[in-house]
Amino acid sequence: MYSVRHLFLALAAVITVTAGLAPAVSVPASPLAAQQVDTLAFKDLRYRMVGPYRGGRSTAAAGFVNDPDRWLMGTTGGGVWESDDNGVTWRNISDGFFGGSIGAVKVADSDPNVIYVGQGSMDIRGNTSAGRGAWKSMDAGRTWSFIGLREAGQIGRIEVHPRDHDLVYAAALGHPFGKNPERGVFRSRDGGSTWEHVLSLNDSTGASDLTMDMTNPRILYAGMWRGERKPWALISGAEEGGVYKTTDGGDTWTKLGGGLPGGLVGKVGVSVSPADPDRVWAIIEAEPDGGVYRSDDGGASWTRTNSDNNLRQRAWYYTHVQADPVDPNTVYALNTSMYRSVDGGTTFEVIPVPHGDVHDLWIQPSDPGRMVVANDGGAQVTVNGGETWSTYFNQPTAELYDVIVDNGFPYRLYGAQQDNTTISVTAWSDVNTLYPKQHWLNIGGCETGPIALHPNRPHIVYAGCYGGVMDRYDLQSGQRRNIMLYPQLQLGMAAKDLRHRFQWVSPMLVSQHDPRVIYHGSQHVNRSRDEGVNWETISPDLTTDNPAHQEQSGGPINADVTGVEIYNVVFSLAESPFDADEIWAGSDDGRVHITRDGGVNWTEITPAAMPELGTVDEIELSTHRPGRAYLAVQRYRLDDFGPYVFRTDDFGATWTLNTTGIPDDHPVRTVREDPVRSGLVFAGTEYGVFASFDAGSSWQSFQRNLPETPVTGMRVAHDDLIVSTQGRSFWILDDISPLREIEAAVAAGTYLFTPRDARRLTNVGVAGLSELNPEPAPSGAQIHYYLEEEPDEDVLIEIMDAGGAVVGAFASDSAAAEDMDGERIARAAGLNRIAWTISYPGPELPEGAVVWGYSGGVAAPPGVYSVRLTVGETVLERNFELFADPRIPEVTVASYQEQFRVAMLARDSINSISRAIDDLAAIRDQVEAVLERARAAGQDAELQPLADTLTDKSMGVTEDLMQTRNRSGQDPIRFAPRLDNQWLELYGRVTGTDGYISGGAEGAPDPGTLERLETLLEEWEGVRLRYTDLLENELRRFNEAVELMGLPAVVLPRRARIVS
Repeated sequence: MYSVRHLFLALAAVITVTAGLAPAVSVPASPLAAQQVDTLAFKDLRYRMVGPYRGGRSTAAAGFVNDPDRWLMGTTGGGVWESDDNGVTWRNISDGFFGGSIGAVKVADSDPNVIYVGQGSMDIRGNTSAGRGAWKSMDAGRTWSFIGLREAGQIGRIEVHPRDHDLVYAAALGHPFGKNPERGVFRSRDGGSTWEHVLSLNDSTGASDLTMDMTNPRILYAGMWRGERKPWALISGAEEGGVYKTTDGGDTWTKLGGGLPGGLVGKVGVSVSPADPDRVWAIIEAEPDGGVYRSDDGGASWTRTNSDNNLRQRAWYYTHVQADPVDPNTVYALNTSMYRSVDGGTTFEVIPVPHGDVHDLWIQPSDPGRMVVANDGGAQVTVNGGETWSTYFNQPTAELYDVIVDNGFPYRLYGAQQDNTTISVTAWSDVNTLYPKQHWLNIGGCETGPIALHPNRPHIVYAGCYGGVMDRYDLQSGQRRNIMLYPQLQLGMAAKDLRHRFQWVSPMLVSQHDPRVIYHGSQHVNRSRDEGVNWETISPDLTTDNPAHQEQSGGPINADVTGVEIYNVVFSLAESPFDADEIWAGSDDGRVHITRDGGVNWTEITPAAMPELGTVDEIELSTHRPGRAYLAVQRYRLDDFGPYVFRTDDFGATWTLNTTGIPDDHPVRTVREDPVRSGLVFAGTEYGVFASFDAGSSWQSFQRNLPETPVTGMRVAHDDLIVSTQGRSFWILDDISPLREIEAAVAAGTYLFTPRDARRLTNVGVAGLSELNPEPAPSGAQIHYYLEEEPDEDVLIEIMDAGGAVVGAFASDSAAAEDMDGERIARAAGLNRIAWTISYPGPELPEGAVVWGYSGGVAAPPGVYSVRLTVGETVLERNFELFADPRIPEVTVASYQEQFRVAMLARDSINSISRAIDDLAAIRDQVEAVLERARAAGQDAELQPLADTLTDKSMGVTEDLMQTRNRSGQDPIRFAPRLDNQWLELYGRVTGTDGYISGGAEGAPDPGTLERLETLLEEWEGVRLRYTDLLENELRRFNEAVELMGLPAVVLPRRARIVS
């Protein structure tokens, strides 16, 4: 707790500085905004993943029968991942083709290059993402092809013929939120090119599981289940449910009885034993006869072997059984834990796994001690029968409900991770990080959140949990207190019996005008003016308050109420940035209200085009004009996948529905407006991000490199676009400032964007000693320019300080780049991003020199700098400011200037030494060349003594300037450093960055450093005099002699003159 407390005490001093950088005025929208922007104008903008590496939910896993170290994981929001080292590392193999929710993965036994994937998790949570078909790879996951079943919804199992990978079966539950005919078992005889619907019962009962007899692949068993979600209910069970069998490859099916439960049957899991194909296992949701069943005669008769509630609780979420491939008496049941029986299913013991809520298990047929398990923490691998497992802290697949940010430096991201805890991570870490997890914080509440805080007061965090729990967490004192306004246990209760209907993710808000004021949404808006000590309900019921939507969720077999199913609630809240008395509230059943007098009066302002029972997922109030608001509304939980984005400019009196450019099957979950540029708006959908440049009138994809995953939340802050996802953790698109000028850039053809003000930092970069680092933030000053097409002329970019001196350069011409000691850039069309390192050129070192220490550039002092773009006759210039690190306000401008003066003095001294070393080497080389010619002419006898004296003195001076015996990187440990390396050591102390040995200096050098500077200046002066004496005496005498002989004199290359 000491470290967290001091972290936030330190942040307190930073917040006022960083907040002061926010633009004071907004940027107006361009008149060209209604036009679609060419995607080339976004070319170099990219998202980066910032963690956490903490696995999110997976309900599908598989392995390769021919490769015991190789495994696959299908996540419920992040696509398909592969490990080839038993879970030590994972990499995504579906990005670029598909992503999102995965329900089944299967590798063909006959050809490991053939992999089938079914989308849509079978374990249908209230916020589950719907599947959109099946995919196939013929090259072990390098490329993928879509193979249909688009309307099959949740595909929870795929079976492939063991000797014919073109014969494949898919178990499809159907749409999770509505009825549809495409559910049951499908068969393809041609590898997915075409499909037959071989087991179809009705439009509400689908297949929950499927298992194949690998000794006779014509025999398959299917579990059939009516499972469906509504926002207010879970339906699990029907008369048609149960175990079905085919003996002719799926042409005909028979519902099995023989001791299995009859009547209402819910979710079913089935598994045929590879060790004894007559032995079949089933786990069945039914009351009172549910449990684990075993058949020893191929399904003709069944015996219930176990009815323990631990194996069948919350059946819709679990209900999976897996037979051991070698031992017919060993079977696994998956529930909150993984259970194993070795006595034919009579008794089960817990097999500890790294994370709870277990959904799938694949066992290596040749070695059943090697397994992969899929659970709410991703996938983990064991190679010793479950004694130990790989970790889930190596999978960036967190399912996050939302994101908020503070004004710290670096700023932090806050969210709630499904199936884990709330979490806060930094926007970037630095080279001093030992392990990224050292920056993580659990900030109260639980997996649902949400999180609320005042961005300038982040040490006080409000974190929620299902049932209306709200924690006030003081990160300085470490004290966490539940401040729930009415602590009534919600679990298992009907909504109608609750005083306050709090949804799974009940909205909470800290006033931006007064951080002591907080709001919490139930069916009412509730407010506290003293940080949660006292509460008042300030609104009537703002929902439809429909009794039909408030019964106990579940049935017809089991009830299930966690909060996801609590309906008729306030789902979103927003406070006006202009008026603390103006509050907006949106419900999950399609109503919108506003108060402009602090809750005394409420007015319904629901858009006329609001879809029936639409969930108002987000309300975004404009910072540019009072009365402007955006609504993100979704109905995917009612099987409507259309996008709904509304805008009002008059406090809700009128609304427009604006979705042009967003595909018809992309539900919108979140919408955010840029606080700087009016009309620049972003929408987060089930499948990615869209941008609008005309206040939502039209949209276009802004997906860039973001993987396909549900976008659950967004913030536009600190000139960044910050994104939370349901399956791929947090992402940041750094520096969106070019988007604020993009229409002007496209209109101009050649354009230099106004750079974002930069920060001078010494600790940027990736921690070299840690693993699983989030992507580092772009370092330096980001410079953006736009070229309509690749120009014929060269492109030149120069960075200049306040005095007009060029301190950095980028050129498309390689010779120009080398001459200017700059970087080469391409003449590429579109938006180009480059980065100035915020430094003046560093010291020049002799070619091949082996030294120890920092040799980078001189840190630029804070101040105003300019960028100049030259393309042919076009010359454009923009200014930006370099600010000091806000965490060290004690360093003054004068101190930075003194540091810069000393650093430049050290750099110039090193350059002088390097030139002297180069000159002396050139002298020796030329002396030897002249001697060769003299020997050929028989003139060397008179010249040799002069050459020896000159060479000996040259080497003597050189050996004082550099260690000539250094050949490898660690030779400086063997041989004492000379003057060049001593100067380099001082230089690094004055202007270096944080590194392995020393910290980067900020501010004027300390007295010891200045004392060392004086000593080195004296030592260099002594050697410099000897060097000058050599030039003026020994070299002059040598050149006079060779001139008399008619031989070429020695020339100093840097001076281009003869010393004589």
